Amino acid sequence: MNTDIIVALLVVAIIFLMIIPIPNFLLDFFQLLNISLSLILLFSTMYITTALELASFPTILLIITIFRLSLNVASTRAILLQGPNFGGKVIQAFGNFVVGGNYVVGIVIFIILVIIQFIVITRGSERISEVAARFTLDAMPGKQMSVDADLNAGLINESEARYKRDQIRREADFYGAMDGASKFVRGDAIASIIITLVNSIGGILIGVLMHQMGFADAAATFLLYTVGDGLVSQIPALMVSTATGILVSRSATEDNLGAELIKELSSEKRVIILTGSVIVFLGLFTPLPTFTSLLIGGFLIIAGVMIRRQEAVQPEGGPAAATMGAPTPSAPSGPILSTPEEVAEVIQSDTVEINIGYGLLPLADLSQGGDILERLTMIRRQLAQELGLVLSPIRVRDSVILKPNEYAIFIRGAEVSRYELIPNRLLAINPGFVTEKIAGIEVKEPAFGLEAFWIDESKKNEATQKGYTIVDPPTVFATHVTEVLRKYAAELLGNREFQLLVDGLRNKFDKLVDDVFNSVKPTAVKKVLQELLSEGISIRNLSFIFELILDNSERARDIESLTEYVRRGLKRQIATRLLSQDKQIHAIALDSDLERILTESIAQGDQGTFLNVNPQIMREVIEKISQELEKIMRKGYSPVLVVSSSIRPYLAKMILRFIQGISVLSFEEIPEDINLSIEGVVRI
Repeated sequence: MNTDIIVALLVVAIIFLMIIPIPNFLLDFFQLLNISLSLILLFSTMYITTALELASFPTILLIITIFRLSLNVASTRAILLQGPNFGGKVIQAFGNFVVGGNYVVGIVIFIILVIIQFIVITRGSERISEVAARFTLDAMPGKQMSVDADLNAGLINESEARYKRDQIRREADFYGAMDGASKFVRGDAIASIIITLVNSIGGILIGVLMHQMGFADAAATFLLYTVGDGLVSQIPALMVSTATGILVSRSATEDNLGAELIKELSSEKRVIILTGSVIVFLGLFTPLPTFTSLLIGGFLIIAGVMIRRQEAVQPEGGPAAATMGAPTPSAPSGPILSTPEEVAEVIQSDTVEINIGYGLLPLADLSQGGDILERLTMIRRQLAQELGLVLSPIRVRDSVILKPNEYAIFIRGAEVSRYELIPNRLLAINPGFVTEKIAGIEVKEPAFGLEAFWIDESKKNEATQKGYTIVDPPTVFATHVTEVLRKYAAELLGNREFQLLVDGLRNKFDKLVDDVFNSVKPTAVKKVLQELLSEGISIRNLSFIFELILDNSERARDIESLTEYVRRGLKRQIATRLLSQDKQIHAIALDSDLERILTESIAQGDQGTFLNVNPQIMREVIEKISQELEKIMRKGYSPVLVVSSSIRPYLAKMILRFIQGISVLSFEEIPEDINLSIEGVVRI
């Protein structure tokens, strides 16, 4: 028989227990079963680490409450029907052994138990359940946003995201159900008082009127049974209400309740030793029992000393690691870094990470219309299309260190850029030709450093008419991130990204990959790709690049020369993106004397080949190159410098450190069918 059918039948049996008389031995069995189930619930709440491990607790609470009330009805019926001949051994044991056969003492103990349960435990559990339910529901959007961010960043797959969303929903449902289920415990306490009162009055009346007993004898008999019955039901009820309080008051931990209590209460040895000293002092100099005080105080002092000795031999952390005379820091929590898994948790593993202030969280929350996570996915796809760079997932974190509306971009753990958005405004960017300013907060646009103003939405039409480009904060963020990733594309190509590209290429050109790696080390191939990306050249045509590496690997003397051979093979790809509307490449060139000076200055050092030029001459060369490039850019042409192949790689590295966004080509990289128009010559 299926367990669900068994449970359904048991619930129905509990209901019938209220109306069907049962013999005394079954009543004893069910009452002991009630105590056992209550103990199981109490112990279970102590050994779980998260509330969802007992997600069915609200339903169990309802069933066990009904079961206990059914037993109350069954025992009441048996006591009133059988009178002095009642043979329930469990109730008699509680009436005779627990309260010593004195029904007055039993009534007092029963009232105290009800007060403890109703006023202390039940009310506290009810309040905690209400607060937990409210805060859990309020936290749902943030938790779901975190799951969406991890899914978007590729840190988890769809099934894991679905599981985490389900856990968030179950947690909200659980605390919402516990908020209502705590009312069961409260109602049970009230019902117990009423049932006991009714049983007492009814028992005395039955004893006097039906059994011809005296009032004192009737009270002694029926009140003792009634009190015993009340205690039999209230002690399990107290266990269940205590379990309810433990469950709703516990936060998620790594250990069970006992381990957590011991670890946390014994974490500070000075507290234990100080407490023991105070107890010993009270035992010696006050009328408190001396032996008991010395026993407890001595135990605490010995325990504190033992903990101190144990900490002294620990290899890490604790006061022993503190510098003499310096304040002792609190012991850090978290992994002790003794396993590879724990070490992996603290190693910086994200290629790109973006931290955002809490004021920007709505821009990342899908439920509030935020779309920056989707934009990051589009940026990764755009980089793959433009540069052929398959970027590892971008992790987005919230940060309390940043200003509320600020975000920071990190590449391999190092911050490379940050900016502050104003979410409720628009950014009016001056393209460079607008002379009239507009009312707003003056700033610099983050991607290109242009003059800009944060304006109210009411100023949008005015700014547009004046020639400003209007963008919203998410677009500012996306554009900034895109340009930063383009700028640092070479650094973004790490081993993980390189392996992704190689694995993708193997699917179609397995033999080509093996041939290349047989002739060139994989690290050299990755370096060539990084060199191409550093100058904005797409590596999307990866199979052709591998062919060029294979064809030129034997004659290339180093990585720089191999990269130059690859560039010449990609000359049509390089030149096409630099064509002007007239299908020509408009560029500037160096004077022949300057070319000769630079060629003669090529030197070899520990860091490879470089231009060993007088800094003053080099500064003058860069300034004049910048001036000439500015002239052709005013004509609407791309900034291109054409030089001889012998100095191109070294001059490009030098110039790109000072002038961003320009293309340095060699004459060999210009296809024969594309016309090259020299617009200016740099001389010194």
